[in-house]
Amino acid sequence: MTLRRPRSLQLRLAIRLALVYLLVTLVIVAALAFRAYDVAATLKDRELRLRAMDLARAVEIDDAGAARLALPPSLAEDYASTGEDVFAIRAGDGRVIAARPRAFGEQVADWPLASDEPAWFQVEGVGDASEDYYGLSIETGSQVGPLSIYVAQAGGRHGLVESVVSDFMLDMAWWIPLLVAITLGAGVWAIRSGLKPIRKASDIAAQIGPTTTAVRLPEQNLPDEIAPLVAAMNRALDRLDRGFAVQREFTANAAHELRTPLAILTAALDAMSPTEEVNKLKSDVARMNRLVEQLLRVARLDAVALDVSGSVDLNVAAAAVVAAMAPLAIANCQNIELVASELPTVIIGNRYAVEDAIRNLVENALALSPQGADVEVRVAQPASVSIADHGPGVRTEDRERIFERFWRGKGGASGGAGLGLAIVCEIMRAHGGALSVEENPGGGAIFSLNFSNAN
Repeated sequence: MTLRRPRSLQLRLAIRLALVYLLVTLVIVAALAFRAYDVAATLKDRELRLRAMDLARAVEIDDAGAARLALPPSLAEDYASTGEDVFAIRAGDGRVIAARPRAFGEQVADWPLASDEPAWFQVEGVGDASEDYYGLSIETGSQVGPLSIYVAQAGGRHGLVESVVSDFMLDMAWWIPLLVAITLGAGVWAIRSGLKPIRKASDIAAQIGPTTTAVRLPEQNLPDEIAPLVAAMNRALDRLDRGFAVQREFTANAAHELRTPLAILTAALDAMSPTEEVNKLKSDVARMNRLVEQLLRVARLDAVALDVSGSVDLNVAAAAVVAAMAPLAIANCQNIELVASELPTVIIGNRYAVEDAIRNLVENALALSPQGADVEVRVAQPASVSIADHGPGVRTEDRERIFERFWRGKGGASGGAGLGLAIVCEIMRAHGGALSVEENPGGGAIFSLNFSNAN
C-alpha cells in the first residue's frame, strides 16, 4: 500500500518540523542520560580517590620505626559505622600495612602492586554487605614512601546518587515531550502566520472570473519563493483582461455594424409583396436581429457593472413585458397571461435589466410553445417571477448547461443562438438572485427568477 503525501503545504511543514523536534529530543535525552550517568560514575571515582588520599595521609611511622595506620576520629567513625567501605594499604615491598576487613587484606596481598594510574576492580564476599564491591587501586606517596592503596564500596553504596539521576531522567522524560509539544505548537502557529498572505491571495484568486478580470492578487508580504508565482499570475491576468476587453469591443462593434444593414434589409422586406420566400427571409432577418440585440446586451453586461441600486416593482416590470410581448403572442395564436402578486413586490435592482431578463424568458416561452398554448407570467411573494410554457421542456441532464453561453442542446429547436438564458443568468447574478428551471406539471417548463437576496 502506497502512502499518499499530504497535499497541504502547512501540513507538510508541520510534519517535517515535528520529525526534526522528535529527532532533536531523542538526541538531547540520550546526551543527558549519558552525561548524567557519566557524572555519577565520576562522583564515585572522585570519592574513592579522596578516600585513598585520606588513607595515605593517615599512614605514619611508629616509635619502633614501622609503618602503621592512624585514622583520624572522623574517618575511623565512618569505617566503623558501615560495612559498605573496605580498604587495604600495602607498602612498597608488598607488605599489608592495614586492611579492613582482614579478609580483604589477605585477598589483596596476592595482587600486583598498584601503579600511579588508577585501576578499577570488582570483588565479592570481603565485607559485611551481601553485594559485590567495586573499587580502585592507586599508588600514592606518603611519609613512609610509596603506598599501594585499594579502596572499594558496596554496589548499593551510591544508591542515593543513582536515585537522584533516575529521578532526573524521569522528570526529563515528562518535561522534554511537553516542551517539544509547546515548541511544536509555536512552530505550527508560526507556519500558519507565515502562510496567511498565501491564503489571502488564494481567497482573492477564487473570486476572479469573467466578470471580475480586473481583480489582482496582492504581492505584499509574500515569501520570496511565492512572490514570483503571484507576479506571474497577475501578468497572466493582465493579458486575459486585455483579451476579454478586445473580445467585448469586437462583439459590440460587430453588433453595432450589423444593426444598420439589418434595419435596411428589414425595411426592404416589409415593402415587398408577401410570398413564401419573402416570409422565410423575414423570419431569418428577425432571428438575426434578435441575435444582434443579444450580442449587444452581452457586451454591455460584460463591459459595464450593472447599477442595481434602484427600486423595482416586479408587478410593474412583468406587466410591461407582457404588454410588449402580447402582439407577438397574438400573431402566433398564443395566449399570454399575467398573474400579479396581490401586494407590491419591490426589490433593489435595475428595472431595465429585470425587464430584459423577463422578456428573454417570455420570448423563449412563446418560441417553444405551440399555437393555442398558454404562457403564464406569475409574480409571487416574497420576490420571484416565474414563466411557465407548454413547450418540449428541459431534460434533467441539461438543466445546468442551458445557462451556458451558446449552448443550444440537441437539435436547437428554438432557432436561437444560445445567449438568452446566459444573459438572464448574468442579470440574476448581478442582482444576487438565482435562475432555476423545473418541469411544468401541464407539460413544458417553468423558469423562475428568485430575487429574495436582492431585497
